[in-house]
Amino acid sequence: MSPISGFQNLGIAPNILGVLGKLNFTTPTPIQARSIPTGLEGKDLVGIAQTGTGKTLAFAIPMIQAALRGEKGLVVVPTRELALQVYEAFGKVGGALGVKGAVLIGGEPIGRQLQQLRRNPQIVIGTPGRIIDHLEQRTLSLGAVKILVLDEADRMFDMGFAPQLARILAVLPVARQTMLFSATMPEDIVRIARAHMKLPVRVEIAPQGTAAEKVSQEVFFIEKRDKSRLLEKILAERKGSTLIFARMKFGAKRIAAGLRALGYRAAELHSNRSLGQRKEALEGFRNGRYRILVATDIAARGIDVKGIELVVNYDLPASAEDYVHRIGRTGRMGGVGHAISFATPNEKGDVRSIERLIRATLPLSRLPADLPPPRADVIPDRGPFRGRRPFPRSPRPGFSSPVPRHGHSYSSGPGYPSSRPRPGFGRRPPRPHRFSRR
Repeated sequence: MSPISGFQNLGIAPNILGVLGKLNFTTPTPIQARSIPTGLEGKDLVGIAQTGTGKTLAFAIPMIQAALRGEKGLVVVPTRELALQVYEAFGKVGGALGVKGAVLIGGEPIGRQLQQLRRNPQIVIGTPGRIIDHLEQRTLSLGAVKILVLDEADRMFDMGFAPQLARILAVLPVARQTMLFSATMPEDIVRIARAHMKLPVRVEIAPQGTAAEKVSQEVFFIEKRDKSRLLEKILAERKGSTLIFARMKFGAKRIAAGLRALGYRAAELHSNRSLGQRKEALEGFRNGRYRILVATDIAARGIDVKGIELVVNYDLPASAEDYVHRIGRTGRMGGVGHAISFATPNEKGDVRSIERLIRATLPLSRLPADLPPPRADVIPDRGPFRGRRPFPRSPRPGFSSPVPRHGHSYSSGPGYPSSRPRPGFGRRPPRPHRFSRR
């Protein structure tokens, strides 16, 4: 079988087939096989498929073929990492054919983006906030857009981008093709499909909430104070690349610092990092410079790294849908992977919600008896107190109440033997006026 034979019957132009052959794309995934013909026909499309199934190429090929006819396209994504990933995928196929693109994301010098826009790109990829910035500065016009793609649409609504999406949709031409790709189908997406799409074709590869088939899963019920010890043991037993998810960005920073203290090559990825730092962490994780990447949910949809062997949910996600996206970072494109989740005893309800969504029971694993000893300096449960304390940390010897600050006095109280103000803490006598005679 020739390397492009799997794509030949989808209506793709020969020059694009030639590029796919050079890139060794042999067989289309199910979402690609069903979405590409519909996209090439110019029909509106709603694609529902789990993460890691090749959705980017499913809309990239129709957009590139339309760009070769002179039509312009817009791709809206929720995160910077995903925008860069989509831009890279378009460049691999469209760059060889002379298709120009621009990526518009926050955290990057706007001058570079203006240079890309001056080249009159056929395809623009961006996050909602930065697209709105360019629209307000009149450096971007969407009046000629013929194809709109909303990628990871459910995540955009989760992140609160509904107002920005409404503003973008308001300035787009009514006569256009709209393709919407998502892993779940919440009511917000149904509303967009009804209001802004014309008889969309629905392509659903797997029921929403379906986890990757070849990703084995397990859950540990564990006290919060013991999570770091269990993580240390797991990382000592498994030697492959590992992606660790924390719920909060401060937690991700703390975990990464603790792992580095243990001697692991670990990077962190969260919203407190600059765009350059996030690029460096992701690229270092891709090329093996970092064995471990600790991230928040901004990475649940924006990481396309081959060969991730283990995903650890150090904290359970805020929603059951995010669990599916997290573990989908391993076992991509039909590969094999493993996912481990840490749950505290009061999170049994969250585990049941995940099980209802994936329609399966998470295997419960027993805690190992030989956990490493606690280490106060590695991944502590909370950092030092950084606020202003109302009193000194410890009471004065002999008294149960804390020592009052200068200028205050206690007339009486359970911690003092008499109602007389303590010496040294009463009101100072008034100082004489400097012109008065002594």
